[in-house]
Amino acid sequence: MQHIEFFTYTSERLWGVRVDGADLRVHAADATRPLWLREKSAYERTPQDTEDFLLKQYAGMAEHVLGDPVRHFLGDAAPDVRDIQTDATPVLGCPCGMWECWPLFARITATPGTVTWAAFRQPRRQAWGDLALGPFVFPRPAYEHALTHTVHHAEDPLTALPAPPGPARPGTAAAGPRRRSDRPS
Repeated sequence: MQHIEFFTYTSERLWGVRVDGADLRVHAADATRPLWLREKSAYERTPQDTEDFLLKQYAGMAEHVLGDPVRHFLGDAAPDVRDIQTDATPVLGCPCGMWECWPLFARITATPGTVTWAAFRQPRRQAWGDLALGPFVFPRPAYEHALTHTVHHAEDPLTALPAPPGPARPGTAAAGPRRRSDRPS
């Protein structure tokens, strides 16, 4: 079984997730890297640009969108957030601030003993199908404890890392995240 941590960050109280110590956005970058490389965008001119893009393609879900975060992350998301057709729940949203612009969905199944995240999908890329991500199975008592004992960070812990030396380029950690208009369609 995997280990999960929930955390909030920034004044918007975005909900982030770590699975086995790694930010879920890192797992998503690893799963989508080969898919994005097929679509090679003009915005990713160097390997570092591509890595920056991959890591910043998602952001945490805003607390006001989640409603009740415990219910949301136990797979009982509000109807206006859940994908009724696939019974999936958004676990990450778009960094532009509108979660539905570029969400990462997963099917969350809770039993008395476990919580499972599976069938990760990016609905804006139907051709990708289920991503090579998970399934993640968590012991339910530890999962519920993590949900009710979050740590808050003033900054996004993923992008608060020091920028690499050298001049800032658009889309790099030093220059900040990409805007929605920078995302390839």
